[in-house]
Amino acid sequence: MVKAAISRGTTPASLDCVRVLVVGGGYVGMYTALRLQRKLKAELKRGKAEIVVITPEPYMTYQPFLPEAAAGNISPRHVVVPLRRVLDHCRIIIGEVEAIDHAKRTATFTTLATEEEGTGPVGITYDELVLAPGSISRTLPIPGLAEYAIGFKTVEEAIGLRNHVLEQMDIASSTRDPAIRDAALTFVFVGGGYAGVEALGELEDMARYAARYYHNIKAEDMKWILVEASGRILPEVGEEMGKYTVRELRRRNIDVRLETRLDSCEDRVAVLSDGARFPTRTVVWTAGVKPHPVLAASDLPLNERGRLQCTAQLSVDGAPHAWAAGDAAAVPDVTADEPGKECAPNAQHAVRQAKVLGDNIVAALRERPLQEYRHKYVGSVASLGLHKGVAHVYGRKLKGYCAWFMHRVYHLSRVPTVNRKSRVLAEWTLSGLFKREIVSLGSLEHPRAEFELAAGGERPKESS
Repeated sequence: MVKAAISRGTTPASLDCVRVLVVGGGYVGMYTALRLQRKLKAELKRGKAEIVVITPEPYMTYQPFLPEAAAGNISPRHVVVPLRRVLDHCRIIIGEVEAIDHAKRTATFTTLATEEEGTGPVGITYDELVLAPGSISRTLPIPGLAEYAIGFKTVEEAIGLRNHVLEQMDIASSTRDPAIRDAALTFVFVGGGYAGVEALGELEDMARYAARYYHNIKAEDMKWILVEASGRILPEVGEEMGKYTVRELRRRNIDVRLETRLDSCEDRVAVLSDGARFPTRTVVWTAGVKPHPVLAASDLPLNERGRLQCTAQLSVDGAPHAWAAGDAAAVPDVTADEPGKECAPNAQHAVRQAKVLGDNIVAALRERPLQEYRHKYVGSVASLGLHKGVAHVYGRKLKGYCAWFMHRVYHLSRVPTVNRKSRVLAEWTLSGLFKREIVSLGSLEHPRAEFELAAGGERPKESS
């Protein structure tokens, strides 16, 4: 039986109901809430427990599939999982948490309704807090970055980037100005981690295929440039596989520049620290992430990197009734040989941490012992385009088709719900039987453009 607690919210539950507030609907948020609604099923039915999830979007994005969605191998709607369908026993609030006062067990948040009404943030109280807001792109004060660069963390950005690449090919195909053509066919990716390498590999593969349908564009006409500040890419797959990836990308005429930084992208010109200048209409920024700002707007303990200082039981150190995992949490790796090492903030740990986190919250409510999170990192896989990949799993190094196939099998097993697994598998099967889709639906980003023009307005100018 869940122990009694008092809910002190603006929308209070009954006096003997425990409210668990989950901040974030990503990997950790969704999986933790899913675990809680299963473990507390009886209590939820009797009104003895309440699970509230506050998230900016009504869906969870399976980010490892973003490169394939950008390449057109998977439909955008199959990369996301609708939270209201999966968390049918939870209360879902679409909004942004702005501040947390854990000493008073209160959180303030805004929603679309509060913005429309102009009423300001709303307060909610809780008994147990799960902080899983994820991360945001880590940017630098580079001239022109905010005006011209494109991110790659959301499904909207992935599909927008796909449309953008195909639109640049359309521009290059129809212009008579060689300078505009050269800039349109130059694509600069900044960041040599998973997001940057996989996005570059998939989109270059797609554009190479699409070029056969343009009468005046060849694959050799396009310039693909990967800029990485360190001396290696894909550190997760090991040094040997990282070097292989560089060789593979360069074999495809992709310009890989290590120990190089982006100094400026003003006026649609990418200026690199090695002195190179590339007129370009496409700069994709994937150079790391940083903790969500809501962590700094709380009274919870943070480490030097701005992440929540957590215990091996996934509770926030020194803050009873507060829990965290995933990108927001600095969780000690109890399986590591060296002391003080933390679990990497990736999906492999996040999904497993959520399971332990949900179990530990239930155990704490029922006054039972907590378990430690322990998972030895098994390795990593990365896709470099259709039938191309690298992997370093259980000490074994794979490349080419085998690594690509392992990448698909692993992520198919990890994407949530049988519904999404079946749809993704069906799309992969169909894409193997038919040709790639190379249609740009850029007009989706401005759905009212044609009507506004017909009604006497002006057509929106291109922003990218």
